[in-house]
Amino acid sequence: RHFGIVYRTEEMAEHSWDSDGPTLKEVVAQCCKRIDIGTAVLPKPLFLRDVEVDETEEGGATSQIAGATVDVIAQEGEDVPHGLRRSGKESKYAKVLQGEFNAIVIEHHLKWAPLCETLPGPISPSTPSTRIGRYDFEHVDQMVDWALSKGIKVKGHVLIWHVTTPGFINEQMSASQMREHMRRHIFTTVGHFRGRIHMWDVVNEALAPDGTLAQNIFLKKLGPSYIEDAFRWAHEADPTAFLIYNDNKVEGMGGPNADKSNGFYSLLKGLKEKGVPVHGAGMQAHFNAGGVGRQRCPTPRMVKQQICRLGDLGLKVNISEMDVRVSKLPKNLQEVAQTQIYRDILAAALSEPAFDGIWLWGFSDRHTWVKQFYYDDQPLVFDEVYSRKPSYHGLRDAIATLAPGGSVGGGVPLTSDHDAEGNAWGHLWMQPEPKSSDPVLGTAATPTADDVGDSRPDW
Repeated sequence: RHFGIVYRTEEMAEHSWDSDGPTLKEVVAQCCKRIDIGTAVLPKPLFLRDVEVDETEEGGATSQIAGATVDVIAQEGEDVPHGLRRSGKESKYAKVLQGEFNAIVIEHHLKWAPLCETLPGPISPSTPSTRIGRYDFEHVDQMVDWALSKGIKVKGHVLIWHVTTPGFINEQMSASQMREHMRRHIFTTVGHFRGRIHMWDVVNEALAPDGTLAQNIFLKKLGPSYIEDAFRWAHEADPTAFLIYNDNKVEGMGGPNADKSNGFYSLLKGLKEKGVPVHGAGMQAHFNAGGVGRQRCPTPRMVKQQICRLGDLGLKVNISEMDVRVSKLPKNLQEVAQTQIYRDILAAALSEPAFDGIWLWGFSDRHTWVKQFYYDDQPLVFDEVYSRKPSYHGLRDAIATLAPGGSVGGGVPLTSDHDAEGNAWGHLWMQPEPKSSDPVLGTAATPTADDVGDSRPDW
């Protein structure tokens, strides 16, 4: 119990997936406003059965599938059929996904490079190509069609992100050539999914840690207008689509990332003032419970205030890629910290009228990008065999604040960073700032000269 909140809910309805209360999707269906409860998805665990977690039966599990975050089907040299559907029986990954979530986002395979280059797309390593204009939508089509057949909404991620730009888009190109390739990519991708995908992350991570524009390849060649051009082209390609700008470490107003959060707000304010068709703001929420300096998790108050001012611009706001790393904390603090962050941050977010969606960056610790990009961790709400974790209940409790019997905010302090007894939010697990900090390691809360225009990812 923290701030007077018990991290379990009473059963609210008849439930279909787990014996431990209703699903996330069932609780969302009872809420007083429409909320997306979404997750990033991967094709390999979605379409193939895993011998470690699925029943071993004829036509069933085919291989061990763990950590399937970038690779799709096979290692180089394996004989792989063109399609993904090897079994008529659904994997446990697929069953949990459709039981718990009303929306998905494509984790990797809809980014520019994966659509055009070998990995993680379906183009065979034996036939590499640098031919500009080569696209293969097969794996994404299968994921999108599967979701739509289950009545699950799909968000497209992402049209323009310098980190996942194909190698043939480089500084040797003229500005006019790069601009035309951007335009063609947006029209090709949005046009292919027009009528199926109605929501897009258009531009991702265009800001540096100090809140200025990141000096990425697009800014260097095209200047700041590349951002508004991307939104205008996406709108032309599908005038009915909901278009989002997405970034990280922008979740809290004030706090250790105040400069970037202010830059996020200012960028979106400027786009709105120019009449650019941007409709939503995505705040990633890749949190590190043991982080200090700029890695420190924002408080619920900070998150609520950031959403509030973005909403005042006429934008909808979503938490777009949430996970909560805990391995840098002592073992005895990991569970309580993760549960409180999921519960309190999301309860605060849901208290704002402009907030319309919770998107997790995966749902099972079996398949998380964190293990590949960082270190071994358990940042999600289902464990490696798809059992609900305490953090799942924290997430579900947050959603239940808008359901019958709930109260907005759920008792989380929304106007202060302290509870009624004067305890700071997260005091049981929040780590103290080091006496001296190293900006190179990202522990300094104050931006440095190295932060200006820095385009390197920092999750």
